[in-house]
Amino acid sequence: MHALHEPVLTWYADHARDLPWRRPEASAWSVLVSELMLQQTPVVRVLPVHAAWLERWPTPADLAAEPTGEAVRAWGRLGYPRRALRLHAAAAAIVERFEGEVPASYDDLLSLPGVGDYTAAAVASFAFGRRHVVLDTNVRRVFARALGGVELPGPSVTRAERDRAASVLPEDAGTAATWAVAVMELGALVCTAAAPRCADCPVADLCAWRAAGSPAYAGPPRRGQAWAGTDRQCRGRLMAVLRDSDGPVHRSRLEAAWPDRAQRDRCLRTLIDDGLIAQAAVDSFVL
Repeated sequence: MHALHEPVLTWYADHARDLPWRRPEASAWSVLVSELMLQQTPVVRVLPVHAAWLERWPTPADLAAEPTGEAVRAWGRLGYPRRALRLHAAAAAIVERFEGEVPASYDDLLSLPGVGDYTAAAVASFAFGRRHVVLDTNVRRVFARALGGVELPGPSVTRAERDRAASVLPEDAGTAATWAVAVMELGALVCTAAAPRCADCPVADLCAWRAAGSPAYAGPPRRGQAWAGTDRQCRGRLMAVLRDSDGPVHRSRLEAAWPDRAQRDRCLRTLIDDGLIAQAAVDSFVL
């Protein structure tokens, strides 16, 4: 057993948040929905949308039977609404290829639309207790500090990083699944990016970064996420108008939402190209 295992697992047993997708009764579908919703979105914003989603579509078949526009509408203001389309496509694939049941194997999960390495490993681990390396931003940061001695991981996962995570993965599948979520929780609650609470960390005395004097990050520049005035903001404004309407929306209402004509027209085209909206008539649009 690695030295980190016992303190991290004990800490998690005492401090884990009660989240619906972690409860014993949670379905694999609940876990898959949560993983897609949680991408680049805080837990507090996901909780009400996840609850409403599971109430309306408790199974993949329920979602697959609805038009894609309803999935986008129900996505609300979580951001990155293409995730709603991917989840709808995944539901359709689950119905078509897996008899409506979320598959348990990593390879089958990876074959679903919108599911990449992290999500496939996370669902296989969290929903089915399988043994996989699960590397999200929080886990990568904990391992970068505790094992690598640096403040933050690089911009993308490296082979060395994956091998390091595999080297500390417990051999027992059930323990490995708990370990994966425990390290993730430690990164989310204690070993945070901006202000880590090292005094509350169960492995502070084992942390290579602390032993090195907590040196500042010296890797490649990390990109911030601009928002004001960007196409992302424009797309969000246009989507909000369409999402709040039960029928086609005239162009004039979109003009009121975003006055810059060139940017607005460009964003409308990209929303259509992404399959998030459709042109109902010459001057009207609909989800």
